[in-house]
Amino acid sequence: MKFVVLAVAAGTLAAAQQPNLGYTDTPMQPNGKWHIHDPARPQPKVVPPGANAAAPPADAIVLIGARDDLGAWEQREGGPATWKIANGVAETGKGIIQTKQQFSDFQLHVEFATPSVVKGDSQDRGNSGVFLLGAFEIQVLDSYRNPTYADGGAAAMYGQFPPLVNASRPPGEWQTYDIVFTAPRMTAAGDVEKPAVVTVLHNGIVVHNATPFWGATAHRQINPYTPSLVKGPIALQDHGNPVRYRNIWIRPLQPDDA
Repeated sequence: MKFVVLAVAAGTLAAAQQPNLGYTDTPMQPNGKWHIHDPARPQPKVVPPGANAAAPPADAIVLIGARDDLGAWEQREGGPATWKIANGVAETGKGIIQTKQQFSDFQLHVEFATPSVVKGDSQDRGNSGVFLLGAFEIQVLDSYRNPTYADGGAAAMYGQFPPLVNASRPPGEWQTYDIVFTAPRMTAAGDVEKPAVVTVLHNGIVVHNATPFWGATAHRQINPYTPSLVKGPIALQDHGNPVRYRNIWIRPLQPDDA
């Protein structure tokens, strides 16, 4: 009897230690191929990135720069941003912070680093996110040798599309997202005329190429488009992991014939 109890306990412990690789009870994505966060979805090929960083161009709006200043940000719930910042590096604190200014079409540069001391696995390892218009998430995660559901890894269009490749650096190293985003266009009746479209380079490697969002991103679901999603802030997510951010700048974009 003792052997049976120990065997059951060992089996329970092994099950508890398995990383969360996804869900099969979530809705199907609109193309009908995969569940949202499907564990069976193929993982992106690993492509090691080159070494590079980007200084803000002359016409950029610097959101986090060399000064220890979060004046461009506020807590999503209201009030000044409360995350800590020192030597130009901000670290996730309690709650989501978002820019006071709202944007529509833009070029965005973000540098981030997940914790150098690895704790947890799957979605509990270096988890944060960059939200475009406050609604369309490009996932931040430590995806260096860290299995999780494919549409929830680093640089994923969360819950919708995995990155074309996994360009993640090791834990603790600085990484870059360069994002070109076009906001959705809505008709006067509130219907989607054109969806939101994003191009993302992770550490200089293209991981999304003018890919449309099916709707606003969310955990275990996809939220519909609404007329309010034509503009919004840039938001950074607190997910309980000490992720660091630096050198964040944005360039609002105008139509070609503006």
